[in-house]
This record gives sequence, structure tokens and C-alpha cells, in this order.
Amino acid sequence: MRRPIAVASSHSRRLLTSGVLLASQSLLLSLSAAPASADDTRTPVRGTAYMGSGVLAHEGVQGRPAATRVTQTEGVDVSSHQGNVAWPTLWSSGVKWAYTKATEGTSYRNPYYSQQYDGSYDVGMIRGAYHFAIPDGAGGAAQADYFVDHGGGWSKDGRTLPGVLDIEYNPYGDTCYGRTTSQMVGWIRDFLGRYKERTGRQAVIYTSTNWWKQCTGDYSGFGSTNPLWIARYASTVGPLPAGWDVHTMWQYTSSGPTVGDHDKFNGTLDRVKALANG
Repeated sequence: MRRPIAVASSHSRRLLTSGVLLASQSLLLSLSAAPASADDTRTPVRGTAYMGSGVLAHEGVQGRPAATRVTQTEGVDVSSHQGNVAWPTLWSSGVKWAYTKATEGTSYRNPYYSQQYDGSYDVGMIRGAYHFAIPDGAGGAAQADYFVDHGGGWSKDGRTLPGVLDIEYNPYGDTCYGRTTSQMVGWIRDFLGRYKERTGRQAVIYTSTNWWKQCTGDYSGFGSTNPLWIARYASTVGPLPAGWDVHTMWQYTSSGPTVGDHDKFNGTLDRVKALANG
């Protein structure tokens, strides 16, 4: 005799469905919470680069500055990573000058720019702005225009430093942004030329010696006109790029007090003021 087929009750069906859903949710949560593997090399979001981010990643930390008899003036550089900066604290600690990231490429503007740029000025610092270069994007002149139009200008008020071209390791891809050494030099020349045309000042070049050698072929043509801001986290500035006999500024650490990126101006506060005045 054929047995009747058992039909699950609606209550049983609800329990079964709930169990399946709970198991699925648990699996999804465990996957999302799993730590990234060693092979996980996510590309940073465009706009998140900051002065020295590539230098730290590629060259690391080799020490802290050795004692010197040369008078140096302490400074900092900041970006959106620092958020609202405690400028009175930095001023009290002896920091006398600061640079704020204003722009990157032709589409990114630092949302904390006003608090950082104006805040440093308000406590008495001499301050300026920098542009993170993206040479595989718009041309050098276009990026200089974007920089000047969005905070990178200059005024002879004795408290405003000339703009900085931050040209370093590409955080988003190929180290040299897919450009040959001659193409890179041309891009930099276009940026510097337009900045001078727009502001009347020569921009400062921020870079590391290793990157400069690799990506410009150690080009020496800017050393006679553009101040050098060297990046090296070590006991000394080390060898400089071709064309420069001396550096103007030195980013010596990414792990300083209050904010990470600290710098030394190669001279007294009067020399910082002289650079501001042009």
C-alpha cells in the first residue's frame, strides 16, 4: 500500500527558511571580517596621496636627524589625513612654518584646507601650499593652473611661502607614472613655467633623490632656479639630486609629535621670512 507523503507544516517551513538565511548572513559576515591577505594590494583612492607617502613606502625609515651646529627652523606639512590640526600646540612646541596640501591632479581639493592653511597663519606661522603632482593625468601647465586657482597662489605679505610641486613615487601605479625621463622633465618644466607665469615666483620642488634619479634621469636643469625640499627619513639629508648643492627644506620624519610629517628649514627663521618675501 502506498504511504502518504508527509507535508511539512507552515511552521516547519518557516524554521527551515530562517535557518538558511542565518547561515548565509553568518558566512557573509565572516568573509567581510576576514583580514586582508599578504597578496592584497588595493590601489589607494585618488586624492588620498600626501607629501612623503611614496617616499615612506619605497625608501622606509633609516634613522632620525643627527645633532648639528647649523641653525634649522622646525616646520610641518599637513593634508586631509591630519584633519583639523592643533595649531596652538604645534606653535608652542617650536614649529614656525607649515605647508598644507591644497590640490592633487585637476580634480581633488583638500577639504581641510581652510582650517589648516588659515589656522597655521592665525597662530603666527609662515605658511604655504603644495600640489601633489599626477603626471599621468593632465599636463603640467593645467595642474599648475588648478593649483593656483584653488589655494596655491602667492602674495608678498611676508607670511606666505611660494607654492610647492610635490613630485614623487606614484601611489596609484607605475613609479614614474608611465613617462620616460624626458617626458617627466618636460611635464615638470611645464608646471614650473606656468606657476611662475601666474604668481611671479619660482615654485619649490619636493622630491627624493632616489625617485629623481630614476624618473628624471637625475636632470640638473632646475637646481639654479627652484628651491629644493628633500625627503629622506634618516640621520642626514644624504646625496642631493643633480643641480642642487644645498637643500632649502628637509622632510626628516613621518612620525613626529602632534602631526606626523615634520621638517627642518635649512636656516634661521629670518631665512624662512626671506623665502616668503621672495
